[in-house]
Amino acid sequence: MQLFGIPNCSTVKKARDWLAHHAVAYEFHDFKKIGVNHALLENWLGQLPWEKLINRTGMTWRNLSEAEKSAVVDHHSALKLMLEKSSVIKRPVLVSDGKIVCLGFTEAAYKEQL
Repeated sequence: MQLFGIPNCSTVKKARDWLAHHAVAYEFHDFKKIGVNHALLENWLGQLPWEKLINRTGMTWRNLSEAEKSAVVDHHSALKLMLEKSSVIKRPVLVSDGKIVCLGFTEAAYKEQL
């Protein structure tokens, strides 16, 4: 199991705390330090629509210019943005055997999936 995110994100912290409390083993993948690659994002985009993977409420999205925001219109433009600015990816992303188990964190979703 892998948990993708940014360590100082409050939602990622909640997910990590929940996983630790429930003794769920996972490897943490820091977007900022390790980054993300094309193959990983293509895999995710094959599982979820790009609209779900882009975090439009976060500071990274809000700090984009209107031109940058309006350029994100499809799978390819979303992929380009996520590769350039990994912080725009909704987090955390919990993955098991290459499959997204949960996107974001809610205790109910984690209980249901794990």
